[in-house]
Amino acid sequence: MIALADCNTFFASVEKVFHPGLHGKPVCVLSSNDGNIVALTSEAKALGIKRGAPFFQVKDIIEKNRVAVFSGNIMLYAAMSKRVQSIMKKTVSRTETYSIDEQFLYLDGYERFCDPEQLMRDMVVKIRLWTDIPVSVGIARTKTLAKVASKFAKQYKGYRSVCTIDTEEKRRKALSMFDLADVWGIGRKTYEKLTALGVKTPLEFADKPGDWVDRHFHKPGYQTWLELNGIPCIDTEEILQRQSISTSRSFGEMISTKEQLKASVAHFAASCCNTLRSQDSSAGSVTVFACSNRFREDLEQYANMATAYLDVPSSDTLEITAAALSLVDGIYRQGIQFKKSGVILGRIVPGSVHHILFDSIGNREERVELSRTMDLLNHRFGIKTVGLAVEGGKSEAWKVRRDHATPNYLTDIDQLLTIRI
Repeated sequence: MIALADCNTFFASVEKVFHPGLHGKPVCVLSSNDGNIVALTSEAKALGIKRGAPFFQVKDIIEKNRVAVFSGNIMLYAAMSKRVQSIMKKTVSRTETYSIDEQFLYLDGYERFCDPEQLMRDMVVKIRLWTDIPVSVGIARTKTLAKVASKFAKQYKGYRSVCTIDTEEKRRKALSMFDLADVWGIGRKTYEKLTALGVKTPLEFADKPGDWVDRHFHKPGYQTWLELNGIPCIDTEEILQRQSISTSRSFGEMISTKEQLKASVAHFAASCCNTLRSQDSSAGSVTVFACSNRFREDLEQYANMATAYLDVPSSDTLEITAAALSLVDGIYRQGIQFKKSGVILGRIVPGSVHHILFDSIGNREERVELSRTMDLLNHRFGIKTVGLAVEGGKSEAWKVRRDHATPNYLTDIDQLLTIRI
């Protein structure tokens, strides 16, 4: 059996931890640049606010109902996630992090010593007591069914935060009640194809013959079908091993100079390289794009992108950033007010260091080690404690707007929470 532990409305829950007066009140968390709603409590949903809604469209509702609004603070959320996951890892010996608010826990063998459902329920209570973060747990034979069970645990209070799908009867009942569009592994195109073929529920999909599924869908669809039938086959590590890595962001203010555009691209390239090294892989191509503000019809519109191919797959921040900056020279246009840029790394292959006979860079190991050292310093002392000079300072105009930001209570000694008694 495997369990999926999912932190409920995680970003909003973290904000409520440090603002206890918000218990039972509507809370929303915004995306980068305070653009969209990315997390919200049930009280906020009851007001008609939806996840993904642009902030400016619901601003009147928020102000009228005194909804608490926070800019996304990934540093704070990551620090709290680490605390929650540490409790999970002490409860179960083998775990697997799927996202900042989701963790798979392998329960095989635990049934010989305890009741796995009670073990998970005790863990949920401990997490709530030690961190004040609510968690829902789904237990099943496959990861996909565990995801389904966790949704039921979150939706129905009668499960007391833990739902188990451990019999054929429970599996069929759960799949008959679940929304097909919410099944893990069924994306928009797969959902549209299934509905066009007359499939309306996960149970109807699971009941289809295997040769029918194999004929109409590729490997991911067939794997989802197997998982819904209780046959484990999804390797989460394969999913997390990305085929491309991208970082892009709208700017806090529009920019027009090549130096500012290069600073943003260098910043995003360094972020991509950090992710690349974290999964012990290298990239063979670098793509840079930039565009103007499509909502400003009074301004000249422009968008362009360019790609460079590396002779040797690399995870070296210096090399990849240099390639990205050379691409900016080709796509930059004077007089354009740029609103967004981004970097995409492609042709991902395993391994951080690769060699060819006539390599123009002779010290690849040392350069990658330098990049790893920068990663360690930034992880320990905060994002961008160490970076490339070309990225500019914290006051750059293209930096994201965070008008409702919470301090980094858990990672910055100068922002520790102060309690007056």
